[in-house]
Amino acid sequence: MSIQPVHASRQSLVAIRIGLAAFLFVHGAARVFHDGVVPFGGFLDSRGLPFGLGIAWGVTVFELVAAPLMAWGRWVAPIALVFAGIYACGIWLVHAPAGWFVVGLGRNGMEYSVLIILCLLALAWSHRGR
Repeated sequence: MSIQPVHASRQSLVAIRIGLAAFLFVHGAARVFHDGVVPFGGFLDSRGLPFGLGIAWGVTVFELVAAPLMAWGRWVAPIALVFAGIYACGIWLVHAPAGWFVVGLGRNGMEYSVLIILCLLALAWSHRGR
């Protein structure tokens, strides 16, 4: 018995949603467990953003709370859009000045952040109106 194309597409989106949510959760969890929230806040302050530590904690808590909700299939579109905004800010503040490539022809570039944003936007689109 073959899997229907629509069913396979849905399964693929579920796999992407859960995998991406796991990556995003680990990003926040690693920041907490390696005492990275305060340095992240200091970095944001150094870039001229007000309340850098508050933003750092806000992003971190969002990653830890919203990623499991997204994996579970709850509020996927709005959560994905907020994550896309966070990663776009990361490109602006960190990765774009380093160029495109993360490794190889460059260092700390924006290629993977762009891929994550594309995945998040695709998830938001696939969950619009639900």
